[in-house]
Amino acid sequence: MGMDSLIGGTIWDEYSQKVTDLMNNPKNMGEITEDQAKEMGAKLIVADFGAESCGDAVRLYWAVDPKTDKILESKFKSFGCGTAIASSDTMAELCFGKTVDEAVKITNIDVEMAMRDNPDTPAVPPQKMHCSVMAYDVIKKAAAQYKGVDMESFEEEVIVCECARVTLSTLREVIRLNDLTTVEQITDYTKAGAFCKSCIRPGGHEEKDIYLVDLLEEYEKEKMSKAADASGAGADMPFVDMTVIQKLKAVDKVIDDNVRQMLIMDGGDMEILDIKENGANIDIYIRYLGACNGCASSSTGTLFAIENILKEKLDENIRVLPI
Repeated sequence: MGMDSLIGGTIWDEYSQKVTDLMNNPKNMGEITEDQAKEMGAKLIVADFGAESCGDAVRLYWAVDPKTDKILESKFKSFGCGTAIASSDTMAELCFGKTVDEAVKITNIDVEMAMRDNPDTPAVPPQKMHCSVMAYDVIKKAAAQYKGVDMESFEEEVIVCECARVTLSTLREVIRLNDLTTVEQITDYTKAGAFCKSCIRPGGHEEKDIYLVDLLEEYEKEKMSKAADASGAGADMPFVDMTVIQKLKAVDKVIDDNVRQMLIMDGGDMEILDIKENGANIDIYIRYLGACNGCASSSTGTLFAIENILKEKLDENIRVLPI
């Protein structure tokens, strides 16, 4: 099989027609000279940015009107693959006519979407999404030079997925709101992890401070903590108002604290099978284990003692029914 072969077609099937056209015939490739900028009454900005993960690099030229901060001309040079050329050309096109502040708001997702033939079909394969990230980063670099600030000042939040520009706060919120438990679900909701996959877990081409699997683990621990708190809070709640789980835990605790040790000393034990509301009564179904199973007192004195302690500690309407 050749290098450009894929199941069901060729590698070019994964690229939009716009991308393949721009690879071969970029519209905004070139440079802006100092003299050209002066003729426009503009300030020349030249910004370089390279991606260590793939060796691609891009140089962005802006001619900016200092009176209005509008980008009067936008050109680029790209040192890399065809996808980098197409992404950089689209990025330069999107910058044209915008103010510097407006240009900074252009994201890599905007670049990728602008290269699509239709809104529902990605313009490039997932492993090439980093090229549009590079285009986004060089815009920040150019804006930082123009404004005389650090480019990191444009990034107000921690980005977990660079490809889809998904922030840490967004991921935490989406995971909690939708009770997400898998990476696949996170990707469905946010697109994080859909492209180069470095943000999913350690071992990708780019090292991260926090990964999607870390956020899932964090959420799972949070849920367990809340469940424990809810269980403890049930102790101050009327027994009849508790959830079934809280009732089971409450009954189990009373049995552990007051009954179980005596049963074990006699070679037996018991387990709670179910709790059901039956009119005004709360029926607790139990099963005797070991020596208690079949013992004569299990249906008389022992049963009476278990029922009485549960009525005293939890609710006077409790009935204990052995099965």
